[in-house]
Amino acid sequence: MDHAATAPLRPEALEAMLPFLQSGGFGNASSAHRFGQRAQEALEQAREQVAAVLNCRPSEIVFTSGGTESVNAAIKGVAMAQRLSGAGNRIVTSTVEHDAVIHTCQYLEKLGFEIAYLPVDRYGLISPEAVAEAIDANTALVSIMLANNEVGTIEPVEEIAAVIRGKGRSLRKRIPFHTDAVQAPGLLGIDVENMGVDLLSLSAHKFGGPKGVGGLYVKRATPFLAQQSGGGQERQRRAGTENVAGIAGMGVAISLAESERESYVREVSLLRDKLMAGIELAINGVELMGHPEHRLANNVHFAFDKVKGDELVAALDAHDVAASAGSACGTAVWEPSHVLLAMGLSLAQAAGGLRLTLGAESTSDDVDYALSVLPAVIEGLRESTTANAHS
Repeated sequence: MDHAATAPLRPEALEAMLPFLQSGGFGNASSAHRFGQRAQEALEQAREQVAAVLNCRPSEIVFTSGGTESVNAAIKGVAMAQRLSGAGNRIVTSTVEHDAVIHTCQYLEKLGFEIAYLPVDRYGLISPEAVAEAIDANTALVSIMLANNEVGTIEPVEEIAAVIRGKGRSLRKRIPFHTDAVQAPGLLGIDVENMGVDLLSLSAHKFGGPKGVGGLYVKRATPFLAQQSGGGQERQRRAGTENVAGIAGMGVAISLAESERESYVREVSLLRDKLMAGIELAINGVELMGHPEHRLANNVHFAFDKVKGDELVAALDAHDVAASAGSACGTAVWEPSHVLLAMGLSLAQAAGGLRLTLGAESTSDDVDYALSVLPAVIEGLRESTTANAHS
């Protein structure tokens, strides 16, 4: 129950990858001979597959090493290009973004950029009006995620894009809009034309592709300075020999995720609702985190009173239930979630956060088992906390 951290590699993706991991398909896509040409053909096929899902030109897709690089390239690439051209030095983002966005913005602050971190409401929602108010003549970029990786809240990206365009017209300048859509494929539509975004970040392993591969949509004519220097790969936007096998797997995985999206969302949302209702019925001192309706179909996130999330995750693991206390990228040094704190929870409340995220292979029996284990685990941890407090 930790599919937001990563999803299993789809057999179809593995099948697409294997020829490029074996003799005969190992060519460098930049080589002119037939081995290189075969690799190049695989790259372009995957580029077309990703572009078809995003409803954009294949030439607007840049392959990267994952979501983190895609976010870094988007934010730094636009910020640097905008500052060099004199278009602005201010970035508008939110307090509930993934660490890849937050830490990239903190890095740019050290280089003299001005960062506006917008607050959210108790559900983790960002107000389009707040975005509009934060934009000024010095704004170079806006970066707001499509769906929150921890609490599952879906942000009003289309409305935000509209206010950005409106503010840009009044200021007589183009303000690029980036969205971190890493959690969205297979769960939400990611049509860039409908959303109105200029840049969009993806990570293959979140939707059944391999780890170590990602994608970045960069709308044509968007100001962008490549952040990785070297050869001329990816149309001068990301140097380095491409991971042909991984990219081939990503192309197949995103195509399948989109083709199955509607049926998957119907099925997994039923399991999610069963899990949410079961937890609320069986356990006292628990509060649902994230928006009750505008949330990802596979996401369940609760804050439990008098429990520490890291201890809860360890106790559930002992019962063969894989869960998370927050983002999988932030577990090296555990601390209360910055997302929950931004939503107004106290340190004590935020410490008790637990994320359960379902996947395509999740079953009703899996939910029943989790519901049979969780109440006793919570009770045991609370009793232990009380006993320690009295000792």
